[in-house]
Amino acid sequence: MTEAGFDPASLVQSWPKPSKLRPIVTFGAGSIVGDAHFPAYRKAGFPVAGLYDPDQAKAQALAEKWGVTAFRSIEDATAVSGAIFDLATPPGRHAEILKALPEGSVALIQKPMGNYLGEASEILEICRSRQLKAAVNFQLRFAPMMLALKDAIAKGWLGEVVDFDAWLALATPWQLWEFLLKAPRVEIAMHSIHYLDLVRQLLGDPKGVHAKTLGHPNHTVAQTRTSAILDYGDTVRCALSINHDHKFGRRHQACEFRICGTEGAAYLKLGLNLDYPRGEPDILEIHPKGGSDWIAVPLAGEWFPDAFVGRMANVQRFASGEDTELISSVEDAWHTMALVEAAYKSSAAPAMPLAEKP
Repeated sequence: MTEAGFDPASLVQSWPKPSKLRPIVTFGAGSIVGDAHFPAYRKAGFPVAGLYDPDQAKAQALAEKWGVTAFRSIEDATAVSGAIFDLATPPGRHAEILKALPEGSVALIQKPMGNYLGEASEILEICRSRQLKAAVNFQLRFAPMMLALKDAIAKGWLGEVVDFDAWLALATPWQLWEFLLKAPRVEIAMHSIHYLDLVRQLLGDPKGVHAKTLGHPNHTVAQTRTSAILDYGDTVRCALSINHDHKFGRRHQACEFRICGTEGAAYLKLGLNLDYPRGEPDILEIHPKGGSDWIAVPLAGEWFPDAFVGRMANVQRFASGEDTELISSVEDAWHTMALVEAAYKSSAAPAMPLAEKP
């Protein structure tokens, strides 16, 4: 306990575990499954029935590594009774899989919720018409540091949040995701979408967004650098500066948030993105209301794999009725997609020109 009455050990850092477990069927055998989904589910003791991927060789190799079944078809995968269907598929394939699920199924959909807002709207309609209980895998919300941050804000230790800064200057290995190398939308749609979604959770929906996203002359990935300002009126300032092409050694790289309130502040380092996928330890420090210095919050886990544990725990608990709210449901996630779409439209629109000299 500190002089300000701030006890960092009291902050919530994990989601309650479900008491009733359903088998998990995963669609996709990409790196995210082996690096995050399956490590998280094994750590939590969540049962994985198997996986399906149209690339049977890739599916079989991953299934053998994790001791699960490699289904031969979508029909075989969707036949697992009472399963949670875990879509780790490229965004353009989500709708196809969702249409194949039994009506009333429970599903977790990898972000983004489609490539464009139109696809997100199609996915939303599929889930509504088939009565699917579906959430989008915005797992950053469930990272121990983010759960602790949200709890600290709820307890009033920062006062009213008035500033949110995201600063990234790092080197991201885009080659790990082959389908992204020729994708028309990359940085905001596949990466900064996590931060936009987190901002929505903490601050609500903005009035609008000013954004510019672009690539880099040293490669052909569509976009790897973004600047964005979210409009929350005249009290709250929210800015993101993202550069995935800072390839000049670790010394001056960064991946951090600064959240300032009227009476306190928080600093976070998202260690995963520094030397991905191995990463570095996450950091959360808080300068609490009434405190005289920064206090380090001991973290009970990392973004990968612990956020995936919490994400699936909420889905499992919602399926059994233990949780009344499905976090990042497709109904809510659609609004994150709307923010992403607005950012791309802003980037494509001309900026306000300077006046010409008379």
